[in-house]
Amino acid sequence: AGPGTDFHTLYRARVFQSDDKLEAAIGRPDIHLGSPPAALAAAGWMNARGISVFYGANNQKAAIAEVRPPVGGQIAVAQFEIIRKLRLLDLTALSDVRLTGSLSDFGLAGRMETAVFLRLLSERIMRPVMPDDDPFECLATQAIADFLATEASVPIDGIIFPSVQAGGDNLYAVLFHKAARVEALNVPEGTAISASTGYWTEDGWVEDYEVVEKVAPLQKDVHENEQEPERLDFTAIVKAMPLDPRDVDWREASLRIVPESIEVHRVKHTEFATDRFTVKRHRREKRDSIDL
Repeated sequence: AGPGTDFHTLYRARVFQSDDKLEAAIGRPDIHLGSPPAALAAAGWMNARGISVFYGANNQKAAIAEVRPPVGGQIAVAQFEIIRKLRLLDLTALSDVRLTGSLSDFGLAGRMETAVFLRLLSERIMRPVMPDDDPFECLATQAIADFLATEASVPIDGIIFPSVQAGGDNLYAVLFHKAARVEALNVPEGTAISASTGYWTEDGWVEDYEVVEKVAPLQKDVHENEQEPERLDFTAIVKAMPLDPRDVDWREASLRIVPESIEVHRVKHTEFATDRFTVKRHRREKRDSIDL
């Protein structure tokens, strides 16, 4: 995935019930719509609590479906560019693993067990998370994701699998922590950012989502007869106050948000595609069983 490939963008969605949090998100989407800070990362299907990863989809529809928004909820959706080459494991390929060979090959049984394991692994990872699932149900997939991210002989940056919620050809992806960093927006120092979700008129409330950046004015040239103020030596300040290495994010940025792509969707209703089955009911007379 990434530049020069067919898989170079991802969409990420978040549900908001509060206008204040939504305004903060559209004001700094690189912070609030990207992968969360480690301290705020909740446990998920592919990550343990405190490990920040990036969940995204290959289109808006799948991104919105995967967050399972309630009716009336507001969803902020943004497009992210993958700005460096990443290697992703495509689980849709694992589900098609097959093996053929001669029964006289003593190694065939072992390879067949491996093929079956790979198919079962893909099914386990792609299984939808249910509300009443025990938290321990996630431990197996979390362990698998952690292994692939750190111990695999071939470095893997994430996983692609079919979107269970959206169906069809829609895909969902998880980028592991090492590939989940979002590049910060280029916001000039001293910029005041304000966001709004609408305004009042005589006819009532009008929804209108807008972000305004108020940039600090440029400094005027110093006149010849005025003494230029002493400049701070930032290098000396940094040396005098070194950062704790734990406070520095050493990861290379993998994603860049596209600010003009941000949209807010309000859920009006939901639709479900189902398989319908009639429940048959029978009544029979009890009969004493005969022991043979």
